[in-house]
Amino acid sequence: MLLEGGVKMNLEKLLEDAKKARNYSYSPYSKFPVGAAVLTKDGTVYTGCNVENAAYGITMCAEKVAIAKAVSEGNQYIAVIAIVGDTEGPCRPCGSCRQFILEFGDEITVVMGNLKGETETKSINDLIPFSFSKKDL
Repeated sequence: MLLEGGVKMNLEKLLEDAKKARNYSYSPYSKFPVGAAVLTKDGTVYTGCNVENAAYGITMCAEKVAIAKAVSEGNQYIAVIAIVGDTEGPCRPCGSCRQFILEFGDEITVVMGNLKGETETKSINDLIPFSFSKKDL
């Protein structure tokens, strides 16, 4: 994949980064660790894992953690996000995360994977059709 300034990114490497981030998951309640890796348009990678809480509603998904890390470092131009979980098929983002990803661009590529090496790639628009975005405000 070619990004701004000719930066190349191997999507397999991004999936591996997400898989490694999964190892840091704090998921004592669901026992469902998830890792994510965000690739920004300048080629920088930010990783995240899910962080649960006894008050379930304030649990943070891996995708949101990775995106928040990018944004908090001044980088909100996301090209690709990879998500990995121990699922039967590729691990898909929840509806809330789909909306969160969309906030940072409707051209974002979402690479979904699992521990068996199965992958699926879609655009965020494919994952959240008829979306509500800043264009609607």
